[in-house]
This record gives sequence, structure tokens and C-alpha cells, in this order.
Amino acid sequence: MLVTYLEASRDLCETDTVLFGAAVAACRIIGAKLPMAGRATKQSSAIPAWRKRIEDRIAKARALIGRLISFRSGNNRPRVVRTVRMAFAGTNISLSQPDITQKLTERIDDLKQKIAAWGKRIRRFTERSRRFNQNRLFQSDQKRLYKSLERPEVCGAGPGPDQANTVAFWRGLWSEPVNHSEGPWTEVVASQCASITPMDPVIITPDDVAEAVRRAPNWKSPGLDGLHHYWLKGFMVCHAVLARQFQEALNQKSLPSLFSTGITHLVPKDQQQVAVMPDTLPDHDYPEIHGATTVRNTGRQRF
Repeated sequence: MLVTYLEASRDLCETDTVLFGAAVAACRIIGAKLPMAGRATKQSSAIPAWRKRIEDRIAKARALIGRLISFRSGNNRPRVVRTVRMAFAGTNISLSQPDITQKLTERIDDLKQKIAAWGKRIRRFTERSRRFNQNRLFQSDQKRLYKSLERPEVCGAGPGPDQANTVAFWRGLWSEPVNHSEGPWTEVVASQCASITPMDPVIITPDDVAEAVRRAPNWKSPGLDGLHHYWLKGFMVCHAVLARQFQEALNQKSLPSLFSTGITHLVPKDQQQVAVMPDTLPDHDYPEIHGATTVRNTGRQRF
């Protein structure tokens, strides 16, 4: 059925819609959860789920320690007594036995040891993540690493910029058309490049698309279409259609707006640099056509 719809697709936008519909149908069949509104997925939290569970355990253990200490100090309110009984549930310990104070102390010490063990687990993960990120940043951008070591990043706690003014500012940069007037230097460069032998025409094949998709992360944040690379890898029948439509777009030297539209995220800086940084995320399909042409060009250079 998917092949029938793909063969009837006339351009990349229709192909993207067909693939997204196929992905939604597959998710509904297997019972996967889908976002309620919009096709673009929300940014996931950087805190792992297991760490959140451990932090919840620590919070509950600290609250229980407070109730146990309060009961040991002579607080016999019904809520405190009920909590203490729940703490000793499943044991042969009764609140009326003479050594209940010792049992309370042992239970409190046991909870404190658990909190210490959970805290060490979180600290080990934090330290390992910090070393990993620093090593990766050292390989990609040493200057940025040294700056982060000299001045740790501190999230600004001051008042944020006005939302309406910020949106109007960046909308004026990204959305308003601009007519550029090129200087005479462009003619000089064009005359100098006239003697350069043009490269051979690029022919995109289904194998090129498959290779470009294979190297892409499965669940990397998608663009406006909300389609992850995972589905492009799974729906292998779409590679031939994508190769043909990518080739047509390359020959026509034009791409649909879906490939040139991005999402601008406003990230506030620290208090020393009160400003807003844009982070424009282009649609995820553009790297696919770029990757496909790169594979073909690399193959030609080898020979």
C-alpha cells in the first residue's frame, strides 16, 4: 500500500506527508504514544528517568526520616503514628514494645545509608557525564572548552526580555525579504572562476539515499514535519522515490519551503551577558540530500 502512495507522489512535500502518515499508522498499530498537538516533537528533558526516580526516593526517604525523628521525640499525632506504622510494615516490630527507640534509630540510620548510596550513584553519573562532554568538546572545539573551564555557565536569574519585542526582532531578520546589492567584486570573482572546469553532474541513486540515511541518528530531533530518521531507514521502499525527487530538485535548483524553514529557539544567557541567542534548527531532510550528494562526490573523487 505504501508503494502505491509513493508512486503517486509528485514532489518531496507529498512524499513527506505520505511517510509521516505511514509512521503514524505504524505507531497506532503497535500502540505507541503520539504527541497530542502539532507534528513537531517537544524537546525531551536532559535528566534521565532513572535519576528522577532516585531523586523521588531520596525525597520520600528524607520525609520519612523527619517523621521517625518526630515520633522518637514524643510526637504522637495520628498522621505521624500512621507513617511510622507504614515504615515498619511487614516486620514484627510493634510501636508498643520497649526497644522501639532503638528500632527507630536503626531504621533512621538505614534510610540515611540508602540516601547516601543513591546520592553517590547520581554523583558518579554526573561526574562521568561531565568528563564525557569535556572530552567530546575538546575534540570539536577546544576554545569553547577552555572558556567553560575558566568561567562555568550560570543560568541567569534576572528578568527575561520582552517576548513581543524579541519575536518581532527575530521575525524581522528571518521572515522579511531582503534585496541584496552585490558589489563589483562579484564580477571579478566570476571572471576568475570562468576558467575552472565544472564538476561532473551529480546523479543521486537509491543507494546514496540509503547510505546517507544509515549514518543519521534514529531519533534525532526532527524538523517541522516531525518525521524521524528511524522511519526513513525502515521504509526502504521510499529510497528510490526520494532519490528521484532529490535529483529533480537538484536539477531545478530549487527546494520546497519545508526544507528551508527552521525553528528558532531563544536561549537566555547568564547575568553577565543578558541577551538572547537564536538556535535555528533546519528541517532534518536537508542533511539527507546533502549527504546523498556528498556520498556521490566522494565516490567520484576516489577514482
